[in-house]
Amino acid sequence: MKVYSSQAIKNIALLGNDGSGKTTLTEALLFEGGQTQRRGRITQQNTVSDYFPVEQDYGYSVFSTVFHVERGEKKLNFIDCPGTDDFVGAALTALHVTDTAILLIKGGVGPEVGTQNHFRYTEKLKKPVIFLVNQLDDEKCDFDAVVEQLQMNYGSRTVVVQYPIATGPSFNSVIDVILMKKLTWGVDGGEAQVEEIPAEELEKAQALHKALVEAAAENDELLMEKFFETEQLNEDEMREGIRKGMATRSIFPVFCVCAYKNMGVGRLMDFLGNVVPFVNEMPAVHNTRGEEVPLDTLAPTSIYFYKTGVEPHIGEVQYFKVMSGVLKVGDELTNADRGSKERIAQLFVSSGANRTPVESLSAGDIGCTVKLKDVRTGNTLNAKGTENKFNFIAYPNSKYTRAIKAKEEANTEKLMAALTRMRQEDPTWVVEQSKELRQTLVHGQGEFHLRTLQWRLEHLDKIPVVFSEQRIPYRETITKAARADYRHKKQSGGAGQFGEVHLIVEPYSDGMPDPTTYNFGSQEIRINVKGREEIDLDWGGKLVFINSVVGGAIDTRFMPAILKGIMSRMEQGPLTGSYARDVRVVVYDGKMHPVDSNELSFMLAARQAFSQAFKEAAPKILEPIYDLEVFTPADCMGDVMSDLQGRRGLIIGMDSENGYEKLQGKVPLKELASYSTALSSLTAGRASFIRKFASYELVPADLQQKLIAEFEKENTDKE
Repeated sequence: MKVYSSQAIKNIALLGNDGSGKTTLTEALLFEGGQTQRRGRITQQNTVSDYFPVEQDYGYSVFSTVFHVERGEKKLNFIDCPGTDDFVGAALTALHVTDTAILLIKGGVGPEVGTQNHFRYTEKLKKPVIFLVNQLDDEKCDFDAVVEQLQMNYGSRTVVVQYPIATGPSFNSVIDVILMKKLTWGVDGGEAQVEEIPAEELEKAQALHKALVEAAAENDELLMEKFFETEQLNEDEMREGIRKGMATRSIFPVFCVCAYKNMGVGRLMDFLGNVVPFVNEMPAVHNTRGEEVPLDTLAPTSIYFYKTGVEPHIGEVQYFKVMSGVLKVGDELTNADRGSKERIAQLFVSSGANRTPVESLSAGDIGCTVKLKDVRTGNTLNAKGTENKFNFIAYPNSKYTRAIKAKEEANTEKLMAALTRMRQEDPTWVVEQSKELRQTLVHGQGEFHLRTLQWRLEHLDKIPVVFSEQRIPYRETITKAARADYRHKKQSGGAGQFGEVHLIVEPYSDGMPDPTTYNFGSQEIRINVKGREEIDLDWGGKLVFINSVVGGAIDTRFMPAILKGIMSRMEQGPLTGSYARDVRVVVYDGKMHPVDSNELSFMLAARQAFSQAFKEAAPKILEPIYDLEVFTPADCMGDVMSDLQGRRGLIIGMDSENGYEKLQGKVPLKELASYSTALSSLTAGRASFIRKFASYELVPADLQQKLIAEFEKENTDKE
């Protein structure tokens, strides 16, 4: 295959809601570009995208697919991304390594919540966007209404480049307002017949042409001057203006195709080849030191690995983007993240499962390789003379969590190895060994996301697994001061055990002055601070430990053991076994024995004294509260609000964003266990949400009693 320079490469992400036709468009692009001899069909399971068994079994895209098309001495790299929000990680990754996004819209539906989510990602990354209205043969398609909705959502920057003369099953022609021609296709699609615009369409076409010319002229002073003088631009000038406008996101062109019938795809490819920015025209990326890394073929080579795939009979296939220099077969590079050396023995460009060997790839190009020794997703390999490292992909917070375990305990180690490997393929699968909850947790983007994980474990790795709800990481604290004492005494022949601890517990907040006296009934206890230790707890909050023992009642050498006993009870709170936090403990008295006292005795005495005092200090259970943002169609707003209120949610704000309603609220984690599934059911899959940990708040009294009773019953059953 020909080696392309950076000046001839364009990288494009295909985004869109599930069912918008990205896989079908991929087949048409490959066919029109001469990469395939016939177009595959999803129903026949022979497409270049969606070639993994799990995708064919479930009928939706799970992984992104890289493919390329050569068109007019240019190389167009595409990444076809999954549409469902559960696999948003693939879309985000693609956007970071490409330079332009094609956002597909269903002609019969119009912009959806997925459109809004994808657009928000492009906005954050400042990527050019082309809106592509697909499925114009849908009998429900109303192109003008779709454009009106796009312009309402994304403003006047949304500019029509093509419009269909008629939509529905008879669709076969568009008016192209750059060319100012009518394009008509036969029943098999392919190359269009170019004709003059019919008289009845001329007025509409001229109005849209003028709007496009004006939008193009706004991005270049010379073009603007010519527009003011003549109100016209030629085709090359319009292309230049649109290119500059796309690069600054001041123009969002609207194209239309029927990918299934291969109508309009060739014209789209011409536009991509002529107008979309080349890789060397986009802003330079910065490395982790904040240094700009120009897309320079003369610079030392750096490549960034953005994806790992695992394929039968091959093993790991690692996908990368050349960030600078030229990568050649045989190059020896250093892994900036792991320090290891790697030799690039094989180099490919890919179209789904098909890989074509190449000798070299220039800066900006996308390729893949196999059989590397020690490379993980997110790693950077460098040639001698550079030490770049890239870490520019930020993935969204997880939305769905389940505890996972192997059905057969003997497979536990094998399961963990498989989960670690699969995390390389999809970084939005997050695996956590929770010491606190005593569970292995898998965090993902939704039920489908984790269902896919389960399918792969059970079908490919042959590890049957069980999912269950995660335990909630409650916290325990106290709301008033209390005191207790406990004597640990044990005599069983020989040296015995003896330790007695008197202590006070009270709630602690930052900035509290050290105590001087406490009053319990008629008893006043004076405090003389001899030692103070403030501990930032790993799970949040603090423990403040004060030694106020006078007269040698407890030797100082036993204080670390007393603190250890208290900490052990803080790690397994007295109420529900959850972590305790924000407590001040004052040890003010005790007793010891000259022979039988030892560290174990005082540790056990302190643990019991702390537990007793904690239960007398008006203890409270805290639960994790999450900030929630829900994006929903207006007609589902009432149902979504009612559902949130039924989940003990507090709605704190409502707004509109790009045609969708946005609800902001605070909801306990306990109530979010299956929220993604419930929201999808309520809105027929048209809503999405974002969640983020906010704070710990008090559990309602009735729920607290229920949690305590459940914990006591569980402990009793174990005994």
